[in-house]
Amino acid sequence: MAITPDSVRELLHSDDYGDRLRAVNQLRELDPAAAFDLVQLAANDGNARVRYAAISQMASLGQHDLATAEPLLRRSLTNDPEPDVQAAAADTIGGLQIKSAYPDLATLYHSTPEWLVKFSIVAALGELGEPDAFELLQEALTSDNELIATAAIGSLGELGDSRALPLLLTYTNHPDWQVRHRLVQALAQFSEPEAQSALQQLTTDDSEIVAGAARQHLGD
Repeated sequence: MAITPDSVRELLHSDDYGDRLRAVNQLRELDPAAAFDLVQLAANDGNARVRYAAISQMASLGQHDLATAEPLLRRSLTNDPEPDVQAAAADTIGGLQIKSAYPDLATLYHSTPEWLVKFSIVAALGELGEPDAFELLQEALTSDNELIATAAIGSLGELGDSRALPLLLTYTNHPDWQVRHRLVQALAQFSEPEAQSALQQLTTDDSEIVAGAARQHLGD
């Protein structure tokens, strides 16, 4: 049976949340304009898994109409009762580079008790490219949660603010190779001599994964 906007709309109105979830997956088969109209329905579904799937799909569909996508995503970020959905909204806002949503991301980071939401916000801030995010990422580096702190290293690299270099360089001898690997990826975003020097040092890292990544970024 062919997948059409009408068939997907019918599934979205099913009493079975499994049907509605299937409908969200079928949006990939539709023209982006039709899919965007329908994903808005799913984003307001009563079931958290359906909303999560819809908000995640907005990462590819939102470019079709950012003016409509932005308020929907900001509402999901700040008002949805499910942390998973809030995290997906943060990811999508970052991917779509909706910089005007930064105040909402910052407010939620400081108010939510959910580590997953904090992690998603920090990870999204690198993609977002909002210069004002530097201070929040600097704060996230000191998080008790290692995943959040490591995500902050990556996002500071993506942000590319040279003020991050003194902060990042303190991690060159971090005991966790995964942190040093993330550091290599971050330092590779900077052209400053101290970043290149640190990368050179990391080419002899005890971890071959870290050393190999550093050599690759230096073109060795």
